[in-house]
Amino acid sequence: MMVGLGLYRWHSGRSAPDAEFVTITGEHIRLRDLRGHPVLVTFWASDCRACLDEMPELAELHNELSGQGFKLISVAMPYDLPSRVVALAEAEQLPYSVALDPLGHIAETFDRVRLVPNSFLITPDGHIVMHQLGRIDARNLREKIERMLGEV
Repeated sequence: MMVGLGLYRWHSGRSAPDAEFVTITGEHIRLRDLRGHPVLVTFWASDCRACLDEMPELAELHNELSGQGFKLISVAMPYDLPSRVVALAEAEQLPYSVALDPLGHIAETFDRVRLVPNSFLITPDGHIVMHQLGRIDARNLREKIERMLGEV
């Protein structure tokens, strides 16, 4: 299900869950192994127009900041068919990690994500500092990530 209105919350820095992602290429990524890097975890669905619309902005963020240490993990919702997720990721040539969550465990560990797009920004020391329900504000997000990269 897609949401049209954005809900932007800054957190005081609660710890990110100890999640493990399996990407569409079979790579296993543990969130705790990404300590030392700012990480954006974003949940999406292939039938969500706002999710699809923000993909170019996410790709641009990744392309411009990943060389400095920024990590981006995009998680498809459990109801999305893996074949559809893979086809869309290939068609859009997504440069960042795309993970599947067929049983919904990852969505459950991130505040029981049900609506998309839904994004969480995690500091290099592993704390959630932003939760965005709805389409991201790329400029605001970029500024926050650049500040984190400057502190690493």
